[in-house]
Amino acid sequence: MLGHMRHMRTALVGSVMIGGTLALASVAGAQTAPAATAPTFSKDVAPIFQEKCEACHRPDSIAPMSLVTFAESRPWARSIKARVADHTMPPWSIDKTVGVQSFKNDRSLSDKEIETIVKWVDAGAPQGNASDMPAARTWPEDQGWNFAALFGQKEPDMIVNSYDFTMPAQSQDAWDKRVTPSGITEPRWVRAVEIRPKTLKGRKIVHHAIAYLDQVDPDAPATGGLPAPFMEWAVGKQGELMRPDTGKLLLPGSKFRWDIHYSQAGEEITNSVEMGIYFYPKGQEPKFRTSLSLVPAALGTMDIRPNTLSLVEGFTVLRENARIESYQPHMHLRGKAMMVEAIAPSGQKQVISLVSDFNFNWMTTYVYADEAAPLLPKGTLLKVTAWHDNTTAKKSNPDPNQWVGWGDRTVDEMAHAWINIVYMKDEDFKAEQAKRRAGPTSSPAVPQQ
Repeated sequence: MLGHMRHMRTALVGSVMIGGTLALASVAGAQTAPAATAPTFSKDVAPIFQEKCEACHRPDSIAPMSLVTFAESRPWARSIKARVADHTMPPWSIDKTVGVQSFKNDRSLSDKEIETIVKWVDAGAPQGNASDMPAARTWPEDQGWNFAALFGQKEPDMIVNSYDFTMPAQSQDAWDKRVTPSGITEPRWVRAVEIRPKTLKGRKIVHHAIAYLDQVDPDAPATGGLPAPFMEWAVGKQGELMRPDTGKLLLPGSKFRWDIHYSQAGEEITNSVEMGIYFYPKGQEPKFRTSLSLVPAALGTMDIRPNTLSLVEGFTVLRENARIESYQPHMHLRGKAMMVEAIAPSGQKQVISLVSDFNFNWMTTYVYADEAAPLLPKGTLLKVTAWHDNTTAKKSNPDPNQWVGWGDRTVDEMAHAWINIVYMKDEDFKAEQAKRRAGPTSSPAVPQQ
């Protein structure tokens, strides 16, 4: 989260409070604007902030300021207007003109919500009647666990910890790849997983954390020779909440092989990563298995010349019928855009999703609504296209005069999508298609981080 926090602090330094009163017209008895029609914080803006902003913008959370109360929000009014008007905040980079547009975790603002916030600021950011304020939302203490409350719990069923790692104040990037036993003594089905740095300060140095699952499981989906990722966390990611009757299997003797990428933060920090796992009740076995898959546009080699735009693309064959549950693009500081397309065996092509304005500070996972999750037949090609901008136009670019290749370091580049895939037998796939044709169903919302 450090990149996000630094970005926000830099962007918001110097913001000033807008004048507090509405001007009166020179004609006696007439006002320039009817104050009664202007949006107020209590009635119109606070509900939007609660729904779309407070997950990060609350006391002791990851954002640099709280937007819970009027007193906390008003000094930032001009900056709030600027960030929502240009769609920088809340972070949601899906292109709304193409591909799937229905998500369980959509944190973006509607045009109407943006208009409300802009009008509120333009009217002088009035508070309105305090009695109009909605009831305060209850958030977990400290960092909190994103999914615990969904299952009537305060924390996950099992927490697996990596080892402590000390990152010096000034250092090259480092990786911790030690192994942690799962401790599982009987087969258990998993319905949700989340990873996080153990402390808020640890978020300053953790670029990403992947837990690869090491176990003997002949029924596991094929990974194409790549390690089997159990869960991946990066800046802005909440976790993985499987839809009902879908899960992952942990077996006795299994281990987690960590791949934790640390980067310097200007101070020495000791950190570990913890993974929270939520189980199905004993004896309850989901019908479908979900697999987190690394689907590359490029893997191992890239050639991004100085002061140029670059395009790479890769193709992955679906060996079985599949339902695509979620999509998360992964690139680094020069990442510009990433598109996932499906090319059916018939040759028909469709865009699944396009992230047209990639932001390295927010590795958002876009979770498709149940009725919109793409259903793809066996033999479909997943095509991932990634664009990189190695010019001065990319604000996060540290040096456009530098050649860049593929690599693990933040200053190197990557180009792959993390895609959750559920594979299905023909009978189940046809049943799912028929269910989809029968009409939409409601999708439970995924909590915001």
